[in-house]
Amino acid sequence: MRIATWNINSIRSRIDRVEAFVERHSIDVLALQETKAKPDQIPTMGLEARGYEVASVGYDQWNGVALISRVGLDDIQVGFEGMPSFRDVAEARALTATCGGVRVTSVYVPNGRKPDDPHYAYKLEWLAALQKAATAWYDGPSAMVGDWNVCPYDEDCFDPKQFVGKTHLTPAERDAFFAIEKDFKDVVRPFVPGPEAYTYFDYYRQRFERNRGLRIDFVLGSPSFASRVTGAFVDLDERNPAIGTGSPSDHAPVIVDLAD
Repeated sequence: MRIATWNINSIRSRIDRVEAFVERHSIDVLALQETKAKPDQIPTMGLEARGYEVASVGYDQWNGVALISRVGLDDIQVGFEGMPSFRDVAEARALTATCGGVRVTSVYVPNGRKPDDPHYAYKLEWLAALQKAATAWYDGPSAMVGDWNVCPYDEDCFDPKQFVGKTHLTPAERDAFFAIEKDFKDVVRPFVPGPEAYTYFDYYRQRFERNRGLRIDFVLGSPSFASRVTGAFVDLDERNPAIGTGSPSDHAPVIVDLAD
């Protein structure tokens, strides 16, 4: 089975890229983040014609997550137990389904904005709630995949000094990530070691062309999931503005192969 995760940064703007991507790499399950669309706004016909089912959750032009699968899409769950809202406003940041016997959660962790911003406290609360909920998923083959908005190590950032006083590299964020990774292992890093193994490149100042990125997109798997991983890679071509049609997302897809 081949599973991928991709912050698509508007699926309506990049549906052609999604269709070409799943076909080119023979993807079985694709988790998307930042779809920026309600379910009825997502153009699914091309994916369905290729044999995929689509589940998504989104409430407006912000956030939004989806799962696209050709190996089943069962027991769909929006959010997770205890998932917090921001000031009583629900956000579309987690979607889970069983795909080919694997429980897959598309995760879009809040950005946090700045350490003194209410969104930062929300981010830490959100990660703590996810860690608590995930204890129920530990025994079976399951994975939390997506945009975590955290650089766990300094090598995951092109210049940590530029992030002093900002989010993504603070000790509290890293501790929250590591609390989850204690049980659900990063299955990609062994195959894609750093430094400079980035998955996100801001559009600003040709960050991709200058290799000035962040590693913030991860696949974290339970032991029975991790034991089946045979390979992983980051498709940087999908972030390259010189390749493909239309503008790329600011994230590159992360792909993981599982043994049967």
